Amino acid sequence: MNWSEEKPEPEISEGKPETKISEEKPESEISEEKPEPETSEVASEILFIGDTGVLPLETRRVFVQLLIGPAIDARFHSKLWPILLRDEAIIRSRLSELFLTLMIDRDLQVAFTQQADTGELETPLLLRRAQLTFIDSVLLLYLRQCLTQSEARGERAVVATDEMIEYLKLYTRDASTDHAGFIKRMHASIEKIKKHRILHKIRAAEDRFEISPTLKILFSAERIQTLTKLYQQMAMGEVNSASTNNTAFADETFEVKE
Repeated sequence: MNWSEEKPEPEISEGKPETKISEEKPESEISEEKPEPETSEVASEILFIGDTGVLPLETRRVFVQLLIGPAIDARFHSKLWPILLRDEAIIRSRLSELFLTLMIDRDLQVAFTQQADTGELETPLLLRRAQLTFIDSVLLLYLRQCLTQSEARGERAVVATDEMIEYLKLYTRDASTDHAGFIKRMHASIEKIKKHRILHKIRAAEDRFEISPTLKILFSAERIQTLTKLYQQMAMGEVNSASTNNTAFADETFEVKE
């Protein structure tokens, strides 16, 4: 689902309580704007022996979840989402110190980090780009289409393992005769997508998963259009799926945290 800037602390004059004035800024569909960091970063208590941190406990939880990844989803992280919005400025600032950018889609109510574009400046990388195999790409596109269709119906995007396998089988007609090997690779691809939390197991459902809305952001409209065209050509026999396995998808990647 391959599945800010820190500002110097202002001076505080003795005997005069500091007054905070917040200024709302317009929201964009996916926000990269950098609001002003909070002027006060004092933790209410020491959380553990040797703790020198200044962020409150709940803000630290948000920060760690963003680093664990792949995203904070309001549906699955209902307690973290309002804290993220409240402390967005200081979280952006702290992520910026790690050369990471906070991305927020307020409509989908998901947030995640991306490696900051530092241009020619050489910086260490916390996120690596996971290479997608042909099967990975087909599966992600299928899940992306399921997500779009479910959203149009106002429903949760739910998919079963059998449904994913059946869809992937459409691209085996001209592949290797090693059917057992292809089935093994399909299951491996599903496990990879689950590992990166693009698929969330549904409780009380043995083999059904909900598709994370984060996938809508990871797969842009341009990428979907390109892959869909190629897959349609493959389905019509115009392109050999075996020949595309290691070439056509050499540049298909997504950022992951491990």
